[in-house]
Amino acid sequence: MTDPLFEVPYINDILHQPQALQDTLTAFAGMDFAPFSGCAAQLRSGKLRRVILTGMGSSFHALHPLYLALLRQGLPAFMLETSELVHHAPALLTRDSLVVAVSQSGASAEILNLLDRLPAQAALIGVTNTSGSPLAARAAALLLTQAGFENAVSCKTYVTALAAHVILEAALTGCDPAAALSGLEPVPEAVAAYLSGFSEYLEDLEQRLQGVQYLVLAGRGASLAAAGTGGLIIKEAAHFPAEGMSSAAYRHGPLNMASARTFVLVYEGLDPTRALNRNLLADIQKVGGLAALVETVPGRDVFHLSAAPLAALPMLEILPAQVLSVALANIHHHVPGQFTWGSKVTSTE
Repeated sequence: MTDPLFEVPYINDILHQPQALQDTLTAFAGMDFAPFSGCAAQLRSGKLRRVILTGMGSSFHALHPLYLALLRQGLPAFMLETSELVHHAPALLTRDSLVVAVSQSGASAEILNLLDRLPAQAALIGVTNTSGSPLAARAAALLLTQAGFENAVSCKTYVTALAAHVILEAALTGCDPAAALSGLEPVPEAVAAYLSGFSEYLEDLEQRLQGVQYLVLAGRGASLAAAGTGGLIIKEAAHFPAEGMSSAAYRHGPLNMASARTFVLVYEGLDPTRALNRNLLADIQKVGGLAALVETVPGRDVFHLSAAPLAALPMLEILPAQVLSVALANIHHHVPGQFTWGSKVTSTE
C-alpha cells in the first residue's frame, strides 16, 4: 500500500495484527502449562475459592469471554476493574483467591497498586505483553503475548490477549490447553483475510458516516468485549463520542436517541441471544435510526467477518470497530490513533 495514510503508526499496528497473533501462538506452542493446570486443580479441590479477573481499559473488556466461560462451568468468578478492586473490594485479595491480572505494559498505576496489596502467597496469573514488567516478575504463571511494540491505541496487544485468554480458559476449566491452541491456528489467516479489504472498507465508512455525531456499539455475551473496547478505541483513536454497552441496556433509554445522527453498531454474536440482537437492529431501523449488524457470516463487507473458530470470534469482532475508528478520525481531520493528553501507559490513578 502506497497511500500515505498507511504510514500512520496506528494503522500500521492494525495491519500487523495477523503477524502478532501468529508470533503469540508460536510462542505459546513451546510453553509448559503445568502451572496453570495446578491452579485449576486447586480450584477443583476448594483450596482456591474464587477467580478474580482484573484489568483496565481494553485489558478489562477483553476479559468478558473468559469470565462468561468460567461462569458456565460453575466456577465462582468476579470481573472487576483493577482500580475498583484495590480501592473498593480489597477483601477479595486473599490467599484463597486466584487473581488473573491483564495488563499490556504490566506496569500501569493500578497494576502496581494491586501487586503491593496482594498477599505474598496469593496465586497470581499474569497476561502481559512486557516480559520485564512487575506483573511478569510477580506472576506464578504467565502468558506472555508477542504483539511487539505498539505505538498508542491498543490493537495488537488486545487481540493477542484474547488469544491468551482462550488458552487460559481451557487450563482453568480442565480442558487441554494444547488442543485449544491448535484450534486457534486458522485465526491469523482469518484476520488477514478481513484486513485485506481495509482500504475499501474505509472508503465505504467515510461515506456512510457523514453527518453522524454519536456512535454506539451494542452486543451481548462475549461480544461485550468488542463493544466495550470498540467504544474506548474510537474515543482514543478518533476523538469521537462513542459508547459500548449491552444490547439490552441500549433498549433501556438510549433507544430514544435513535436518529440519522446516531449510528449503532450491533454485534450479532452467538446463540442464545443472536435473534435478540437482530431484533434490536430491526427496531432501530424501524424508527429511522442508523444501524448495522456485525455478522458472523463471511462476506466482502466491513461488517461481515471472516470464517474462524467460535473461540476466536472476539478477535474478529474488534476489527470493524478499528476501521470505524480510522474512518471517523479521517472525517473529522484527526490523525488516527494520535493521543492528545493521554499516553500509552497510564502511570497515574
